[in-house]
Amino acid sequence: MEGTNPVNKKLAAALSGGAVLVLALSGCSSDDNSEKLNSWAKQVCDAVQPQTKKITAANAAIQQETSDDSAPEAVQKADSQAFQDISDAYKAMATAVQKAGAPDVENGDKKMQDAVKELNTLSAAYGELKKKSDDLDTKDQAKFADGLKGVATELEKLSRSGSDALAKLEEGDVGKAMSEQQSCKAAAVSSSPGKS
Repeated sequence: MEGTNPVNKKLAAALSGGAVLVLALSGCSSDDNSEKLNSWAKQVCDAVQPQTKKITAANAAIQQETSDDSAPEAVQKADSQAFQDISDAYKAMATAVQKAGAPDVENGDKKMQDAVKELNTLSAAYGELKKKSDDLDTKDQAKFADGLKGVATELEKLSRSGSDALAKLEEGDVGKAMSEQQSCKAAAVSSSPGKS
């Protein structure tokens, strides 16, 4: 097998989509928000920033392992660790949003609960991906590549739902308040070097 494995490329591409979610945590607008809402936004942003870094690092680890023709065992090991890290990070985000409570906006409680539910669902889904990845047959290159293709397909779906999870929470005033928090700005900048 020469050159980059196309399945690895697909996996790496799907993973880069996962980083979209962390960028959802920053906006560009600013407005006068209530002190209560700003305090809520600061609490959430401060708690979420280390988790977005964890997700970005996990994505990078998989991309590195899948960008060249690494042995199936090495790819499996990197995937397994990264999926576990991402699952833990989403779980921690859900806990952080839950702990912060409802933002001081209309339907704040529903927005908070929906985001927590989505983040917990994502955490569980990445946990399942870890299991699937761990169960792949690394002894058989063709079977492993096939299994990896399935993992990559699920990953693409997850990265899309991931960006929806926080998007609804961050509509309107909540997004404005979060965009003014230094820690949310830092999370966005560290995830996309081209953005100032």
